Amino acid sequence: MSKTTRKQDALDYHSQGRPGKIQVVPTKPTTSQRDLTLAYSPGVAEPCLKIAENKEDVYKYTAKGNLVAVISNGTAVLGLGDIGPEAGKPVMEGKGLLFKIFADIDVFDLELDTKNVDDFVKIVKALEPTFGGVNLEDIKAPECFEIERRLKEEMNIPVMHDDQHGTAIISAAALLNACEIFKKKMDKIKIVVNGAGAAAISCTKLYVSLGAKKENIVMCDRSGVIRKDREVLDDIKAEFATDRKINTLAEAMKDSDVFIGLSSADCVTAEMLTSMAKNPIVFAMANPNPEIAYELAIKTRKDIIMATGRSDYPNQVNNVLGFPYIFRGALDVRATGINEPMKIAAVKAIAELAKKSVPEAVNLAYNARNLKFGKEYIIPKPVDFRLITEVSIAVAKAAIESGVARKIITDWDAYSEELRKRLGLDDAIMRAITTKAKTDPKRVVFAEADNYKILKAAQIVNDENIAIPILLGNKDKIQAIIDEHGLELEGVEIIDQMQNPDKTKQYAEALYQKRQRKGVSLTDATKLLRDRNYYGASMVEFGEADAMISGLTKNYGSTIKPALHVIGVDPSVKRVAGMYMMMTKKGPVFFGDTTVNVDPTAEELVDITLLLDKSVKQFNIKPRIALLSYSNFGSNDGITPNKVRETVNLLHKNHPEVIVDGEMQGNFAINNELLKDNFPFSTLADAPANTLVFPNLESGNIAYKLLQELGGAEAVGPILLGLNKPVHIVQLGSSVREIVNMVTIAVVDVQAKEEIATSKRKGIFGKTTKK
Repeated sequence: MSKTTRKQDALDYHSQGRPGKIQVVPTKPTTSQRDLTLAYSPGVAEPCLKIAENKEDVYKYTAKGNLVAVISNGTAVLGLGDIGPEAGKPVMEGKGLLFKIFADIDVFDLELDTKNVDDFVKIVKALEPTFGGVNLEDIKAPECFEIERRLKEEMNIPVMHDDQHGTAIISAAALLNACEIFKKKMDKIKIVVNGAGAAAISCTKLYVSLGAKKENIVMCDRSGVIRKDREVLDDIKAEFATDRKINTLAEAMKDSDVFIGLSSADCVTAEMLTSMAKNPIVFAMANPNPEIAYELAIKTRKDIIMATGRSDYPNQVNNVLGFPYIFRGALDVRATGINEPMKIAAVKAIAELAKKSVPEAVNLAYNARNLKFGKEYIIPKPVDFRLITEVSIAVAKAAIESGVARKIITDWDAYSEELRKRLGLDDAIMRAITTKAKTDPKRVVFAEADNYKILKAAQIVNDENIAIPILLGNKDKIQAIIDEHGLELEGVEIIDQMQNPDKTKQYAEALYQKRQRKGVSLTDATKLLRDRNYYGASMVEFGEADAMISGLTKNYGSTIKPALHVIGVDPSVKRVAGMYMMMTKKGPVFFGDTTVNVDPTAEELVDITLLLDKSVKQFNIKPRIALLSYSNFGSNDGITPNKVRETVNLLHKNHPEVIVDGEMQGNFAINNELLKDNFPFSTLADAPANTLVFPNLESGNIAYKLLQELGGAEAVGPILLGLNKPVHIVQLGSSVREIVNMVTIAVVDVQAKEEIATSKRKGIFGKTTKK
């Protein structure tokens, strides 16, 4: 198990809180006796009778149309082999999780205790009334071929064995694009396939469907090249047996154009790569380690296009690019199956998406200036939110055109909008931010390192390559906590400020220079540096750390004060403010000010609004800002609504580029239809607000805490805005997850500030800086 997936962490993740990873959640109100009467007896009889009259109404009155069964017998689980159905259940739950977060598809995972093909088919077929589709998973070959074939023949809902077709579809899209870049023709390329399992067979069949010629394909298994004269040769492998007089993978690789690896690590040598034709295409997809290391491959052949199954290299062949959206499209037209035209439509949609201009959100996630179609970008990234529209629509259209759809979509624009609305950007945005942080980790000093939660978070960000932690505090105490809890922080720097008198003196003199006219003597400054918040902030100020995290064990004021004294406010802004990113089911909503300014004036609210506008844009989200009150556009007078009204007037007059309106009540800000019906003149009438500015600290603080506790929203923050250098303060008593989120935000904050500074030096925001 890799460093980033420690055994105990994985066990804790699955066992803590509610065991497992998925749950069933009601979709209708259940709070009153009337609700329960409608949900069950006697009200439930009405939809039952309708369905009895017309079975197709099951899609209208039940969850069948959005419900997929993920089914396995545990005979080929990941790289673990035949470990049994119970042991395979965590994987099936994980697959259900991916269906939900990427395509809003609900899943029941079913683990069948049988290796008998007839029994397996009989059980799954009997479950057809329950599900809108079946995803077969982790079933060993050759049984998986027969199971899928029979179920597709005997059932009238989509059935797909993702281990076969998922890899085939994604790799086929990558192959089409690689061939286009190298100007190679599908019917001319010579392909070597290493591996003859379910995925390899399915990949090869799909390549043939896309134009590859069987006579140009050589397939190898553990025994070497699969030849027609092999003594024992089953029907499945026989389809791709060659009559060429070659025996080994090395012989097959000579003068080949394409290598497809679905086998084992390090079975391809540099010499084999050298023997390939000009402009070789190598898809080494063994996991976790490819058939040839990425670094070795690109060093050996400068003219190569290389893809792997790994996320830390370009061109990751990842099934999540396909299966959620293929099933989404199939379900939405109530397809009777997933046929070849639907699979080819998915291939072409994925391939075409890679050629389109990449959204800034994707560039942001991968810390790229401009990802574009080429040797290192032949397939889209998993975080590309356009996949749900591009692939699902292509699959749905293919189902309709090939005659397997029972529901015909005519308004494709409306369907596209429906798909976009299915997915809030809550989890997606944190995944994108985390991906960006990993591209360029920064040094983060933890001012409260003598705390288990802080140390656990430090281990996680270190393991995940999100940040480079620096632990501040008593070394013996920190090491004792590390030893007690079995944490692995070897190599992480620990600094005891009490044992660094020279640094303390340097920092104290700098603090004295800043605060000498504000009642702080040199002696006072030296005493203040005993406080780790002052010391940590000084490390950031002197460039010995890039950001600081604190606040877990102290109140907000005692943590922010040292940052203000040592680092100060960014010269480009007028004040600091606090912002929470609230992860709601409808996507992220930003709250401010929630932590700093107690009762701001109208002018101060303008400053806060501009700070939020600037900060939300750093997450590659277009801010739509509502200024809140208990009044709607002059419906009430009072100190608060009058102040907010004045703020909006100032913003509209002096900052017309900011999308903002108010004063308005919170429900009108979030409920777009309500706002449009009652106040169609509002600048926010066309879409809901995603950034809320509160009239005072009291209202903002109450709102985010109530939403967190009663609404089930996850709060990321407080994100401190307006400081000259990044210091971020976690909530008192935050969880490890919340601390990790704040570290991630801090790293991205550093990256953003560095990018702005670099741009200024290059003259993008003004004259080029001269040394």
